Amino acid sequence: MLRHIACSAALVLTLAQSALAEGAQVAFGGLKGDTTAQVEMNADTLTVNQADGTAVFSGNVVVSQGAMKLSANEVRVAYGADKTSIETLYASGNVLLVNATDAAQADNAVYTIASGEVVMTGNVLLTQGQAAMSAGKLVIDLKTGLGRMEGRVKTTFVPGKK
Repeated sequence: MLRHIACSAALVLTLAQSALAEGAQVAFGGLKGDTTAQVEMNADTLTVNQADGTAVFSGNVVVSQGAMKLSANEVRVAYGADKTSIETLYASGNVLLVNATDAAQADNAVYTIASGEVVMTGNVLLTQGQAAMSAGKLVIDLKTGLGRMEGRVKTTFVPGKK
C-alpha cells in the first residue's frame, strides 16, 4: 500500500513538473462566458477621444458581460470601424476577472470581444475553488472555457479526501 502511494505521488510530481516547464493548459469552466452578451461599463470618470475612436474609463471601473465581471483601475476601449461596437478592452491596474467559481487577477488584461480571448499579464493569480495557480501570463478563451498559463507556472492544490 505504501509503495502504491509513493508511486502515485511520484507520477503526480512528474506530471506537475512537466506542466510547469511547458506552461499549463487549464479548464476554466467558471471563466467561460457569453461573448455576445451586452457589455455594461461603470467608472468614476470617462474621457472620450473622437479622433482615434477610443474611450478611457478610470477609477473603480467595473465591466459586466453576462455573469462575467472585470474590474480595474482603468479600462481603455477601442471601438470598431463603425464607432459603435466595442472591439477591444485594455484593462490596467489591479485587474480582476470573476465568473462563477473562478477568479483571475493580474496587472493588465486585453479582452478582444469578437474572439472572446482575454490575455492577462503581470503577476497573474488564478483561483479555482481552493486551488491556486500563478504565472506571468494567462490566455483564456471565454467561448470554450479553456486557457493556458505561461511563464514560470506555480500551482497549489488541495488533494481530495477518501
